[in-house]
Amino acid sequence: MKTHGLQPYGWMLMSCVWFSAMGLLTHGLKETCDWQTVTLVRSGLATLFAFLLAMLAGTQLVFLRPRVLWVRSLAGSSSMIGTFYALTHLPVSDVLTLTNTFPVWVALLSWPLVGERPTLPVWGAVGCAVAGVAVTQNADFSHLQPAHFAALFASFFTAIAMLGLNRLHGVASLAVVVHFSAVSVVVGLGAYFAFDRPIGTSQQTDPSVLLHLLAVGATATVGQLFLTKAFRSGSATRVSVVGLSQVVLVMLYEGMVQNRQFGWSQVLGTLLILGPTAYLMARERRKSTPQPEPVQAG
Repeated sequence: MKTHGLQPYGWMLMSCVWFSAMGLLTHGLKETCDWQTVTLVRSGLATLFAFLLAMLAGTQLVFLRPRVLWVRSLAGSSSMIGTFYALTHLPVSDVLTLTNTFPVWVALLSWPLVGERPTLPVWGAVGCAVAGVAVTQNADFSHLQPAHFAALFASFFTAIAMLGLNRLHGVASLAVVVHFSAVSVVVGLGAYFAFDRPIGTSQQTDPSVLLHLLAVGATATVGQLFLTKAFRSGSATRVSVVGLSQVVLVMLYEGMVQNRQFGWSQVLGTLLILGPTAYLMARERRKSTPQPEPVQAG
């Protein structure tokens, strides 16, 4: 993508691809691993992969400074805990419906926290996209479970983490990912010992389970790299809206691989999600296109 104005959206779409794979892989582990184990393995492998990549690239790592890096890492780790709990207790599409409401939080928080007042078109795009998520999934909130609240908890802290990413300057993307991953290991360890683990560890020595866990860590690392690049180079509010396309990617997988049938509501919801994404990308393209020089008389 040669046009710099479109790069954040391309990176966000790639992030959605990898995070969709991570969500589906995590859901597939719900019968063999406790959510704390999946979370801890995801964090540990992501830290290892990111650290090795940083060493190979000669990236300078950071720890104590800047302080906003800690905001990003702690908020992201909190979001991760809620997300992985929800992914092992609810269908992936239901989890994404709730966690992908974070653009609303970004739009609300970006004004008081970073002074970025959302424009009327951005408000409209956020509202349209969130409505599309609800229509697509036929959201039913009459039987809420703890996992539903965990997903909303994750959504709120995702917004804080994304706004923190947008304020980071002078720190390499790989360094940000290493810091977040390392902090998430500590948070994951706390969750591992703080909550019950009914499944236990009896099935975790199976080679297929171990390979499954490895895939979760690998997809999470790649997705995190693209996410970091997207939010560090583009508007937090606009990039967040593009992130809603993750729901569509999971729908496509369910339709083509799992032979799920989609009705009119799913089609309408898909259009409501893709519409704002296409609008924002076209808007950036127009802004980045050089205007012709005016012709002077004579």
